Amino acid sequence: MDYPFIEEHIKENIYLREFKEDVDSGELKWHMDQEDREVKIIKSNGWKLQLDNQLPIYLEEGKTYFIEKFLFHRVIKGKGDLVVEITKK
Repeated sequence: MDYPFIEEHIKENIYLREFKEDVDSGELKWHMDQEDREVKIIKSNGWKLQLDNQLPIYLEEGKTYFIEKFLFHRVIKGKGDLVVEITKK
């Protein structure tokens, strides 16, 4: 399966994920994950996170967001690349 990001496995349950500036917005689809996740924002410029039944929020560099398993969510494209560190629980 093709994903709209590049992912590097850092250690155990930690991954570095990069969404490139030229990603097609249509590839950033609503989805849910099989485990809880903590998402730390390393680099963002106007990218947003939208959780099911909520308005989108800007992703702030240095901040960590919790996404509960089986919760539909998506990222919304900003400017530049989006780089996140994901810890799968």
